[in-house]
Amino acid sequence: MSGREKRFLGRFSGPLLLSAALLGAGLAGAQITFNRLNLVGTQVQSIDLYGAEYASEQVLSGVMRVTQEEVENAGTIVRVEAFGHTLLLPLDEDQGRATTDFNTVQLDTERVQARTATLVNGNVYLPLDTLARGLGASYETGTFKITPATLQGVSSRAGADSDRLVLDLTRDTAVTDELRGTTVTVTLRGVKGEARRYTTRGAFVPGAEVARRGDDLTLSFTLPQGSGYRVYRVVRPGGARLVVDVGPGVPRTTPALLDRITRPLIVLDPARVTGLGRDVTLEVARRAAALLNEAGWQVKVTRDAGSALGLNQKLALARRSDVYLALDLGRFPGSPRGGVTVYEPAGRAASQYVNAVRGGAQPPYGNLAVGGPGGTRRLSELLRGELRGGGVTAGQQNVRRALMLGEAPQAALLLELGWSGNAGDRANLGVDERLQAMSVAVARSVATYLTARASNAGRATPAGGARQ
Repeated sequence: MSGREKRFLGRFSGPLLLSAALLGAGLAGAQITFNRLNLVGTQVQSIDLYGAEYASEQVLSGVMRVTQEEVENAGTIVRVEAFGHTLLLPLDEDQGRATTDFNTVQLDTERVQARTATLVNGNVYLPLDTLARGLGASYETGTFKITPATLQGVSSRAGADSDRLVLDLTRDTAVTDELRGTTVTVTLRGVKGEARRYTTRGAFVPGAEVARRGDDLTLSFTLPQGSGYRVYRVVRPGGARLVVDVGPGVPRTTPALLDRITRPLIVLDPARVTGLGRDVTLEVARRAAALLNEAGWQVKVTRDAGSALGLNQKLALARRSDVYLALDLGRFPGSPRGGVTVYEPAGRAASQYVNAVRGGAQPPYGNLAVGGPGGTRRLSELLRGELRGGGVTAGQQNVRRALMLGEAPQAALLLELGWSGNAGDRANLGVDERLQAMSVAVARSVATYLTARASNAGRATPAGGARQ
């Protein structure tokens, strides 16, 4: 199938007028008069063609997508897509014949007799009564209205291995579904309807709640353990249905990224600093890792006393991490600096994908693959608060061009335990209780951050796929 694709224009701000050429030559013999049309609240121009009202493709493109396709043995077909409906209208260059209702057009899956598309001065024109019939719009001469999307009712059905919720709508609308913790929220964009709680007889979804969120309606319910769910739409003449199936019988798909919510990776990267008599960064990392492991978290420490991962291995871990925490000591000959500091990365990341997501791109599950700066800032606040609770005051600064921090797609920090050239810091780092306090602060802040992230982890996707 081939043919040029028409550009889908945005909402227009004012009436679109017919070209001067249309007013002149080329209309001899055609019975055309010009009208004003209220098209979904906007005044535009239409024509009366042999007693039927038509509007141009350019005028209609503000509220529907109109394209042309060349079909073998069928000629040119005009495809109209809007509000979940697809209309196929043959393009008949004979205007008189096109305006009769003896033509066969396809409205979704139904073939009916109706007026079809035609050309006027080389431009595609479409019959408004046929469009209204196929799109479920309200139409009378001079006025073309789209029926408001309204929730008419919610029904349910209990099954052996899944329950079903059915939402009846006056017309199709944009829908997204989102899972946060164990709560599924289905959002119906721009839909009117009554907010209320529904009780079902189902074993897997005993109840659901419809609530108002701004201009949208939401349907929410609890997802049972071990169950999946799927959301899909069924467009029908005169309306649409949104169907939600929930239960262990629904096929479950778990993209690898979703495992990061229940099994996140914590990477502790202690730098090797000599001349202190003890390996303080490794001690803090080991103690924190032991506390986190005991609580069931997955932790990787990049080195031990005798060996360390190579640069490429560390980079691979950083890129997989959900929390990356480097531990180091400040060291610069002759520097008077001292104290504990938490550094947050600043500037662009090395990865174009990370930058794209943080810049607003929304690939599937992108929010699970890449965290925004808010996660790092929250972890920094938690860590400094836990340090303060353990009697350790920590400052906060930003750092640029830190390789590992820039490679970590989620929360990433550098914890500077002190300065090796500062006598007071060296004395503090020789106190076992001080190292223990910093280890506990690291473990508690990381666990608190990841627990909160899991409970708030949503994944919003267009309705239509199975989710666990």
